[in-house]
Amino acid sequence: MTNKKILIVGPFPEPTTGVSLANQVASKLLIKAGFKVTVVNTSLSELDEKLGSFSFKKLWHNLKYNTAAFKVFSNDILYITPGQTFFGVLKYALFIGVGTLSRKRIITHIHGNHLGTAYEQMSSVQQRIVHYLMSKTTTGIVLSQSLVANLTPFLQPKVIHVLPNFAEEYLQENITKTYTAPRFIYLSNLMEEKGILVFLKALKILQDKGVPFHAQIGGGVTAEMWSQVNPLLLTLKNTDYKGVVRGKEKKELFEWGNVFVLPTYYAMEGQPISILEAMATGSLIVTTTQGGIVDVIEDGKHGFFVEKQEVEGLAAKMEYLVNNVSSIKEIGEGNVNYFNENFTITAFSERLTNIFKS
Repeated sequence: MTNKKILIVGPFPEPTTGVSLANQVASKLLIKAGFKVTVVNTSLSELDEKLGSFSFKKLWHNLKYNTAAFKVFSNDILYITPGQTFFGVLKYALFIGVGTLSRKRIITHIHGNHLGTAYEQMSSVQQRIVHYLMSKTTTGIVLSQSLVANLTPFLQPKVIHVLPNFAEEYLQENITKTYTAPRFIYLSNLMEEKGILVFLKALKILQDKGVPFHAQIGGGVTAEMWSQVNPLLLTLKNTDYKGVVRGKEKKELFEWGNVFVLPTYYAMEGQPISILEAMATGSLIVTTTQGGIVDVIEDGKHGFFVEKQEVEGLAAKMEYLVNNVSSIKEIGEGNVNYFNENFTITAFSERLTNIFKS
């Protein structure tokens, strides 16, 4: 057991995103491991599609939670999950500054594959600021090996750790899976870059061709995005939007489905937890090579890659699965074994606590 105190600064649900869910789970696991954990929640109260952009609403929100920077003094470790843009890093500057002045250990966990690209595109002044802040980190964490380059401009490789994501255990408890016909599911916030419009348009192609299918969709959506999603949903038969799902509802969605579709081209994509959740519950994966997904999914073994923003290509792959149902069962059941060997909450907990204890 340890008596070390950790201050976690980053987004927590709600809204639920990959980062906020990871922070919520990490805080519980660290407490269970014997650490004393304090949280500063940086989440906006509503879903934000324009991550990294400036607004006065965000500025006011950032100023409010920065008043908690004094809490750094009473903790041993500062654990932050910053964004992957100039403003995404800058909003943690006060915490990093206090942590540096008080000689605290600073652990920075990057949940994506955009920081390196964003850094290259910044002005020289912005680069100097971001480099100064990020180089104060004593330990870095990324989701997979191909994402390490996002931290190498600031840190030595020897202090960068790879920590894959996870799926929560309850999703696998007493589930009954059906593979008699394809059941397509999408679970992510309904953001354009996450591929929701691509998915809906692909379903429309199948419907117009008379290809039989059933689909369910879960995730939060902004009013602006709903104005694009809803008209498409209204044209589709056998397609249900479940809204934001969590707990039992999320489990029911994954238990019902057997083909998980995430045609993402999200610039900040890392290693979507939803993909791991789908694998844990026996689904075949249809996705893209965006971010760190390539470190998790092998084409033809765990599912299939499709080209980004290619509606016709996605529709063709989904039609192939309608005509090759046996491959869904074979790959889906193999994914459960693959998940159990690599991405369980137990494995995540051990890796996480080892980093904090090192």
